[in-house]
Amino acid sequence: MITFKRIDHVHIAVAPERLEEAKIFYTEVIGLELIDRPNHLFKTPGYWFNIGDAQLHIGVETPLPVSTRHTAFEVGDVDAALSYLENKVKILEEPIIPGRRRFAFLDPFGNRIELLQKIDL
Repeated sequence: MITFKRIDHVHIAVAPERLEEAKIFYTEVIGLELIDRPNHLFKTPGYWFNIGDAQLHIGVETPLPVSTRHTAFEVGDVDAALSYLENKVKILEEPIIPGRRRFAFLDPFGNRIELLQKIDL
């Protein structure tokens, strides 16, 4: 059983040449607050925004066999969630982000979903 707590963030992708246009749209048109993104952790550029008690992440994407688009859910016990899912779905490794334990998986339709648990540093 997985105990879901809340959605953490949603990640969307834009074409590299439209990233700055996306930043302007989400800050000036939509009115989201631009927040710090640990850019040194990522190979591609992007922006993060506050959106209520969650975040919107925007990145660039070139055609890949697995999309970087995903929804992330905070769970009560990420290790239990991993144990529950590891024989049911394809598990994807994720880069380490300080303060979070996480993994992702593909649903049967190719959608990427991330599960995470916040941890004290």
